[in-house]
Amino acid sequence: MAFMPIRLVRCLALQKNSYCTLLQRSLAYKSSISLDTLYPNSSLKLSTPSFTPNPNEKFSGYVPIEKLDITYSASSGPGGQNVNKVHTKVDLRFKVSEADWIPQEIREKILEMHGNKLTKEGYIVFRSDTTRSQQLNLADCLQKLRTLIRNAAVSERKPSPETEERIRQRHLRAARLRVTLKREESVRRELQRPPPRLDL
Repeated sequence: MAFMPIRLVRCLALQKNSYCTLLQRSLAYKSSISLDTLYPNSSLKLSTPSFTPNPNEKFSGYVPIEKLDITYSASSGPGGQNVNKVHTKVDLRFKVSEADWIPQEIREKILEMHGNKLTKEGYIVFRSDTTRSQQLNLADCLQKLRTLIRNAAVSERKPSPETEERIRQRHLRAARLRVTLKREESVRRELQRPPPRLDL
């Protein structure tokens, strides 16, 4: 074993003790704006609240995520090295035939309106890579799904015969006015023409 002077040994021991004390202080330090200080009685355990659907509503906006097929992948476009590290692009697959949380008539309307968008397996795919956040892109896909379901849930209102007659009369008046304006424009152009030359 190499010989070490006593002063050097004492110096290393003092440095080690001061480093341990500094480490203990840094571990014991708590900021005045830490979560425990700001919310002393709160629990940081995240949980999904239970949902009971309203039977009077066609679609409440609630989408059970566990019944969707969600995959994440690397996003395209600018973003630096973060693009290669984080999978922020979201592909959300929604199978209409297995969506028992939607009423049957809405599912049939979705198939009628968006049957050409179905994959071979019967999925409608929503994609989002608009932001560099995985959660925001997932929220964007869920919003697209909600919009699709709500558009299918809206029932078409057929106008009454009186309303149809008023619309027909309005179209007739517009057509007559258009013909009158064209005739007036034709007469105005005719009046603006120079008189014909008379060769004697």
